[in-house]
Amino acid sequence: MNSGAQLSTGGRQDKPPVVLQVVPGLTTGGAERGCVDVGVALAATGVQTLIASSGGPMTRELDRAGVEHIKLALDTKNPWTIWRNADRLAEIILAHGVEVVHARSRAPAWSAWLAAQRTGARFMTTFHAPYNFKGRLKHRYNSVMAKGERIIAISEFIRSHILDNYEVAPEAVRVIHRGIDHTIFHPDRVAQPRLIQLAQQWRLPDDRPVILLPGRLTRWKGQLDLIDALAKLKRRDVVCLMVGSDQGRHRYRAELEQRIAHHNLGSVVHLVDHCTDMAAAYMLSTVVVSASREPEAFGRVIVEAQAMGKPVIVTNIGAVMETVIPGETAEIVPPADPEPLAEALARALSLTAEQRAQVAERAMAHATANFQKERMCRETLEVYRDLADSPRPPVTP
Repeated sequence: MNSGAQLSTGGRQDKPPVVLQVVPGLTTGGAERGCVDVGVALAATGVQTLIASSGGPMTRELDRAGVEHIKLALDTKNPWTIWRNADRLAEIILAHGVEVVHARSRAPAWSAWLAAQRTGARFMTTFHAPYNFKGRLKHRYNSVMAKGERIIAISEFIRSHILDNYEVAPEAVRVIHRGIDHTIFHPDRVAQPRLIQLAQQWRLPDDRPVILLPGRLTRWKGQLDLIDALAKLKRRDVVCLMVGSDQGRHRYRAELEQRIAHHNLGSVVHLVDHCTDMAAAYMLSTVVVSASREPEAFGRVIVEAQAMGKPVIVTNIGAVMETVIPGETAEIVPPADPEPLAEALARALSLTAEQRAQVAERAMAHATANFQKERMCRETLEVYRDLADSPRPPVTP
């Protein structure tokens, strides 16, 4: 089945509207991944689609798929640049006949909303996070994401956050869980040479279980809690890989290194920079951990790990109950509490081969049934069509 066929809905043969997606950059992250996946799927329908961003490595995927990328400084919060970007986006909308503008982050959303107001294009957003706000000014800044005529929430948890904190009609919010590419995240898709190459790069011993915590180095991802849990585990026959860039958070990286040294875990815990082959990383792991201290809007890492058939441990916060089956595909532990995390690690590391195979079967079936990239793209296209075909709201005098 080709991508165009996957995106057709209900037997409809009409062309989707011309869509412009705006995102800060195309380096890494869930918003960026969703933007590229939807853009590539739209291009497969033969309809012109555009993405505006400050650029990044993911633009290569757009080039291969024939998606037009327009480079703009959309990764800045500078008010003057936001205003200038609005002018440029308005020109793009008019020049390309854009019908729907889809914003996926706050700073570019302000430019996109202004441009849509000036040109008459329909405006929509996706909430990729429960944006924190302290005071009126931050709430005002975040509120642009609630200005969409349609708002996609990537989980029921995020939908509740939107309705609890913004004046939004419930019918305007559509929940579309993120999807992953099962042609990438499947054990059969990872060739042995890739595993050997990555194991050699990370200097992994052959006889030690691997605990994997993927995620950028930031305090709320819980790396410190995992280090403390490993100290309580009191095992030196394991390897723990914390895979992710510090993105300039050098002081936090230094704090992690100090905590590792304090617990004498230098031979156990390794801080690894960004990995370009996460499917192979999951395959090398024995157990995958998400130790987030703050709510995850969705939790892509845990879905990917389940798709690879790995046991997972995840903190009970955010959208976790939408992405795992407690006791069957995952162990659930409280956030910021090393003791139960250590106990869960001990249980995961002691699974027999038969038990591990049973977990893998359940986890892969769960991920395949519920988190397909094709479904995410199809449902997003339905929102585009619905918005483009719907009556315009009355103009407020």
